[in-house]
Amino acid sequence: MKTQHPASLSVIVAILVAVQGLSQLGFGQNQQKPADAVSARAATPSPQNQATPRQAGLTVADLEQMALSNNPTLAQAAAEIRAASARKLQSGLYPNPTVGYQGEQIRGGVQGGGEQGFFNSQNIVLGRKLGLSREVAEQERKQAGAEAEEQRLRVINSVRMFYYRALAAQEMVELRHKLSQVANDAVQTSHQLANVGQADQPDVLQAEVEGDQAELAVVAAEQNQLRAWRALAATVAKPEMPLTHLAGNLSDLPEGNPDQWLQAMVEESPAVKIAKLGVTRAEAALVRSKRERIPDLQLRGGLQQNQELNQITHRAIGLQGFAEVGVQIPVVNRNQGNTEAAKAEVERAHQEVQRVQLVLRERAATLLQNYITARSTVEGYRERMIPRARNVYELYLKSYRGMAAAYPQVLIAQRTLFQLQTDYIAALENLWANSIALKGFLLTDGLEAPSRVGEIDRPVREINLPSSTTTMQPQ
Repeated sequence: MKTQHPASLSVIVAILVAVQGLSQLGFGQNQQKPADAVSARAATPSPQNQATPRQAGLTVADLEQMALSNNPTLAQAAAEIRAASARKLQSGLYPNPTVGYQGEQIRGGVQGGGEQGFFNSQNIVLGRKLGLSREVAEQERKQAGAEAEEQRLRVINSVRMFYYRALAAQEMVELRHKLSQVANDAVQTSHQLANVGQADQPDVLQAEVEGDQAELAVVAAEQNQLRAWRALAATVAKPEMPLTHLAGNLSDLPEGNPDQWLQAMVEESPAVKIAKLGVTRAEAALVRSKRERIPDLQLRGGLQQNQELNQITHRAIGLQGFAEVGVQIPVVNRNQGNTEAAKAEVERAHQEVQRVQLVLRERAATLLQNYITARSTVEGYRERMIPRARNVYELYLKSYRGMAAAYPQVLIAQRTLFQLQTDYIAALENLWANSIALKGFLLTDGLEAPSRVGEIDRPVREINLPSSTTTMQPQ
């Protein structure tokens, strides 16, 4: 029977140290289920900022309030509403009267005075054209209000999307720091084993390389977190806001039925409401165009002093009054061209409603598939792959303790478990991004300027979603 070398005890001690480090990552033998493990990590601040076991931080509600108070696009949308209200006021104002001077034969006549006086002219608008113009402007004001609501949803959805992106990056930084600590412990252990002759130089170099890789992964994760934070800070219009811990649980899966989200999108989306208001506006403009052929009444009157002599009295005729009443007869121009154009606009507006609904369905199809795939992926990591990988690691570790397995097998199982954890965080981020876009009517660009009334609206713009490798770091 062989005598066990004292260094073997060092190996066992080193493995126990590694196990203790792994238990901090949620990989120990007596661990909670994956959902609880991720939840615990999400609530744990990074080691360099750790002050309490559960550090408070900014919530998504806090960030939404910041954005609603500071985002400049919301002020732009409010200004557009005021502008539309002012245009409505202007469209219903009565035309101003005209007051002026008139004179004839100023240097002629018997007395050389001619006729001089003043006049007042006024157009009387008939056919209720001013009221109909106000109706058209009112629909434009309602469109501006719908645009403002659309922009508010854009801002909120953007904040939520960047919040979960930053939260995922924060969790990735925490995980990478812990993995780096485990790698550093392995480097120290390899040096200790080499000192007692239980590890070769290649083993030490391999451990050092893996330690360097872990440190680079920490740097990459921190830079990714900083990038996500800067995007979030810009969306809430506080670009100088320092990096702050975010409160929240990334592993709390979104609730709701995707089919119901799609149906609500087609029926209740602000883009659809804006398109329907466009139909109402086009119909009001058509009614107004038909009334344009009703002519306005043109009135003109005044007083003048006539210096010509009366042939009977041989005195100046004196003060005279005059009046004119006219109307433009719509013989050739009955506004028929504009009326036909207004009819075409009504038809186009009806088609625009259908087009917007189809665009929403077309854009949502990809996101819906992405959401279903992401949710299936998350559930697969949580319920099957991570628990199995943990069991594999524990079995190899147990076999290694019994001298029935090689240590490289333990390392491979450990790396697989680490990689699954990083993939799990990336899948959670992707799941949240797609669910926010679907529940938020595909409105995600919170810094895109709101459309002006009358411009070609882009109700569905580019969806700002993360790629599947957004939170992945070099391995």
